[in-house]
Amino acid sequence: MDHEVSTFWQKYLKEAKLAKTTNFYEAFHFCDDQTSADELLKLVLMGKKTATTSSYLAYKNSDELPKVGCYSIVTDYLGKPFCIIQTSSIKIMKFSEMTFDLAKLEGEDDDLTSWQQNHFAYFKRDGIICDYQFSWEMPIVFEEFVVVYKSD
Repeated sequence: MDHEVSTFWQKYLKEAKLAKTTNFYEAFHFCDDQTSADELLKLVLMGKKTATTSSYLAYKNSDELPKVGCYSIVTDYLGKPFCIIQTSSIKIMKFSEMTFDLAKLEGEDDDLTSWQQNHFAYFKRDGIICDYQFSWEMPIVFEEFVVVYKSD
């Protein structure tokens, strides 16, 4: 584990009075390019982004899926930690079943069409890396979260 991420996590555990043995699910940045990753991080820090969507097919094993209550460390594109989120809800649905009521929780798009276009493009790229093919009927993981800790 990266030293800066480890230090950030340990500081949170101490301030939140959680057991030192408490683990986090992952340290990650949103999206696959620096501009988007850093912009999405800003939306989380401003409270505008409270959800994210990933491809169910990207998970090789369903045991790897995030679970309600798990913690994750959100970093900028370069890996610097900025906040800790806790998963509050998981919904698995088809891409075609996404509604704008859910999509707007991601804080990125002004309408469902925009959300679909942006996520279609991302899932096409992600599918190449994670060995799956995008389809409108593919399962997605919609994760809602709350920010439980921010850097000073």
